[in-house]
Amino acid sequence: MDARYFIVFTDIHMTVEPRAGCPDPEARLRAGLDHAFSVKPDAELLLLCGDLTHHGDEASYRRLKSVLDDVPIPVVSMLGNHDDRAAFRRVFPDAPADEDGFVQNVTDFGDARLIALDTLIVRKPGDDFTHAGELCARRLDWLDRQLSAAGDVPCIIAMHHPPHDTGFQGMDIIKLRDGEVFHDLIARHGNVSHVIAGHIHRTISGTYRRTPFSIFKSPMVQMPLVFDGTDSSLECDEPPAFGLVFVKGDTVLVHTEDFAAP
Repeated sequence: MDARYFIVFTDIHMTVEPRAGCPDPEARLRAGLDHAFSVKPDAELLLLCGDLTHHGDEASYRRLKSVLDDVPIPVVSMLGNHDDRAAFRRVFPDAPADEDGFVQNVTDFGDARLIALDTLIVRKPGDDFTHAGELCARRLDWLDRQLSAAGDVPCIIAMHHPPHDTGFQGMDIIKLRDGEVFHDLIARHGNVSHVIAGHIHRTISGTYRRTPFSIFKSPMVQMPLVFDGTDSSLECDEPPAFGLVFVKGDTVLVHTEDFAAP
């Protein structure tokens, strides 16, 4: 297949020191990147699907940056519920952002277009804490404009929070709050060929409202296969993984690769 491809890592959860009972996120990420480039040394882009850090602190972002500085291809980063937008932008001032400061951007990728969204919720004074995601009116308007500009070009949309249920009750409580509005929007345009997400720490694929989607595992710990219950913090030490996405026009081929933990 004459296709172009990019690498996907999600839910890196970088910390300065490993959390109790958890592996070192820098070691896991470096091992995963080494494996990814050994498998596909001519990958053209690295996509990071949010939860770049665990605590949203500048020191963790600087540790992540020390790894990404060694990556020989362009990096597209998105934010998740464990991230902090202001801290990220202080450490990565050159990361693309829209006119409202949201960390989202458009990348032409061969015959397709990759649209990366910022689903980190904007908390207002007095709001209860939540790990759910949102696409506010400004972000939805931005996406509407990007899809309009794309015309007939097939678009791949990437975000941290899945915009629909995944079957994991605890995680579905903290999915993207605006998922149906999002799907209404992309249905109007008809040019979205695939949706990519993270957040769940589990390999999941399927279609929702006729749009194919792929959700990837983390290089850290994974969500156990426990569908019932409201605990979203369940973890198990299954093999870490990354994704490889092949793109040719409106064809999207998705692979998930486990790699050896260091």
